[in-house]
Amino acid sequence: LNQIQKALEAYLELKRSNFPRFYFLSNDELLEILANAMNLPAIQKHMKKCFDNIYKLYAGEDPKSTSITAMISGEGEKVEFNKLVSIRSGDIEHWLNQVQEQMRDTISRRMKEGRNDIELTERKKWVLQHHGQVVATVAQLSWCATTEFFLDQMKENPNSLAEWFQINFMQLGQLTELVREALDPIKHKIVVALITQDVHARDIIETLTNENVNYKMDFQWQQQLRYYWDESPEKDKENIYVLQINARLKYGYEYMGATSRLVVTPLTDRCWITITGALNIKLGAAPAGPAGTGKTESTKDLAKALGMLCVVFNCSEQIEHRMMARLFSGLAQQGAWSCL
Repeated sequence: LNQIQKALEAYLELKRSNFPRFYFLSNDELLEILANAMNLPAIQKHMKKCFDNIYKLYAGEDPKSTSITAMISGEGEKVEFNKLVSIRSGDIEHWLNQVQEQMRDTISRRMKEGRNDIELTERKKWVLQHHGQVVATVAQLSWCATTEFFLDQMKENPNSLAEWFQINFMQLGQLTELVREALDPIKHKIVVALITQDVHARDIIETLTNENVNYKMDFQWQQQLRYYWDESPEKDKENIYVLQINARLKYGYEYMGATSRLVVTPLTDRCWITITGALNIKLGAAPAGPAGTGKTESTKDLAKALGMLCVVFNCSEQIEHRMMARLFSGLAQQGAWSCL
């Protein structure tokens, strides 16, 4: 029995090292997946443990279909892949790696489309044309670039930030009108999440105006979570970077669906500065405080903002060193975050 157990552990370890997200599943769950490698409906229920918000892989209406064409989030938002993924192409870990690649590639491409459209379309219409994650991130990119543009104008026109504040105020008004219309539930969620972000953005502009900030290297601006589009010379390889003070983090392109976002308070901001600063010098962060004050939620929301997979792991009395080793092994190989 011991020999069988050891052989099984070694076999599962091999599968896990080929697809690191398997480290976040228990042995029983992984065995169930491996036993049903060709049976997509049987695997579906474990997807949400491997990915942040892929609840289902869509392979068309035909139950016998073997080509995955899209991913569906917990809220029911459906995103079509750029290329089909066939579940007949080798072992399950191989095609799941292709699914992961397609997820990142698709989100990256949708971001590009969203960015091209935001300059051409009216914002109210643009919000309803794109997926939730694209709307949230591209809106941040656009807002950040415009704010810096207005900050640069301050020398010639001392009122430029006040004008930008008025524009932000007007855009929020448009979104509130939009929320009152009869939208389908997913679009409604997208707009609500964007309003949460926009209110915070408006508050930042207000603070900058009141503090008489007039250039973009000012600490009041540097301490914000800022999004930049990095156009590298390679074709199609454009990355989003998120900067805060001197931390520079690459966007993770993990699919988030049409999720809700936290209301950002000054304390949340301070917590995020600590976390991004720690990550920048390759350390972990340990927010401390009483239970139920939002330590985990703040960390998870920052992970959403950076497009990272965040695994929440409850450390109870029954956890032994093997389970921790498995979790850390997965985190290191996947590059995911974790709340312990």
